[in-house]
Amino acid sequence: MQGELRQVIAMIDEAYAGRAWHGPTLRGSLRGLGPGAASWRPSAGRHSIREIVLHAAYWKYTVRRRLTHAAKGSFPLAGHNWFPRAGRGGETSWEEEIALLESEHALMRKAILKGGVRAMRTRVGRKLRGEALMRGIAAHDLYHAGQIRLIRALMRR
Repeated sequence: MQGELRQVIAMIDEAYAGRAWHGPTLRGSLRGLGPGAASWRPSAGRHSIREIVLHAAYWKYTVRRRLTHAAKGSFPLAGHNWFPRAGRGGETSWEEEIALLESEHALMRKAILKGGVRAMRTRVGRKLRGEALMRGIAAHDLYHAGQIRLIRALMRR
């Protein structure tokens, strides 16, 4: 089972920021982006890259919280899932948003390693075990990395 844990951690690392054969990782897809480009929307009602970053940070927090059975409500931003960024006062800066993504990833990864094999087998719902969340967060990162790359391509049109 330790081998399975190592494999899941490798998947998470590769999807987030590791060297990957498939192209940009989630963190790599953000390289070179400034706050203006990160705030751009493909069209009305679509998410900006900033919103995707906060969404990804939130789900890393959620995976960690579910694996450790921690109480809800400790995410640094008010709300859940999607955090609209429309230039309202009091918003976090792009740099703070990137730092939040990094921090939540590191905390999640640490919780997975600390929980070890037990975290993989822990029930996190009626039908889910921890290992499904671990694999899922890697897939989630890759999905949004692709989405960010598409948004960046649309910006150049």
